[in-house]
Amino acid sequence: MKRIFRRPVRVRPASLGVVVLLALTSASVAAADAGPGPLGVTGGPGASRHGARVGALFGADRAGRLPGGHFCTASVVHSPRGDLIVTAAHCVDGAGDLVFVPGYRDGRAPYGVWRVTRTFLPDGWRRARDEDSDLAFATVTGPGGRPLEDVVGAGRFATGVATGATAVTVTGYPDSRETPVTCTNRPTAHSGTQQRIACPDFTGGTSGSPWVDGDGRVVGVLGGHEQGGATADVSYSVVLGGEAARLYREAAAGS
Repeated sequence: MKRIFRRPVRVRPASLGVVVLLALTSASVAAADAGPGPLGVTGGPGASRHGARVGALFGADRAGRLPGGHFCTASVVHSPRGDLIVTAAHCVDGAGDLVFVPGYRDGRAPYGVWRVTRTFLPDGWRRARDEDSDLAFATVTGPGGRPLEDVVGAGRFATGVATGATAVTVTGYPDSRETPVTCTNRPTAHSGTQQRIACPDFTGGTSGSPWVDGDGRVVGVLGGHEQGGATADVSYSVVLGGEAARLYREAAAGS
């Protein structure tokens, strides 16, 4: 499994081949976070207002020495107190004390280092590590006493969105890089409870990456089947349904 917590994984490089470039055909697709461009192509995103909402997770012991220490990805989602992030359950379950660094790049924390204060896991994950429940929320606190959402903004966590209704942009932090990667493509159904997306080079460390649609809504979180996928070219997310909605309400109320 390529996205196991804090364990470097060697992934066979994607083979070279013909890449079919598809035109973006809808307004919501064109408005995706990475902007207009070919689908299914991974690159390094430029710094942007929306990009600051995505960051890397570190063990708290790495707060003063960030380079090379991140192991998963998370993103800020709207909540009443403005202190909520979403990631994959396997990223935070049993991980100990953690910090979140939004907009992390090249060892720098442009928006500060935020301490994780509480995590929220769904019942299906707590009971049986069910891959259909591989989702988690966490609250954070940081410098200056301001809510994180006031500093970097937040996406809206959306459940019940039909898989593939529009393209989504996935942004995450591979273990082997000190900058994020991003890819826009249209998800497809893997099963009734799992969705998948074809995006190359999403290797270890990208678990927890948000899937953001053209309206800025988080409609998936990289994880789920095989803890996000066994190859670098296909990634998965739980279909965000009733359990995800209940967990969000619990986390938003508890934050």
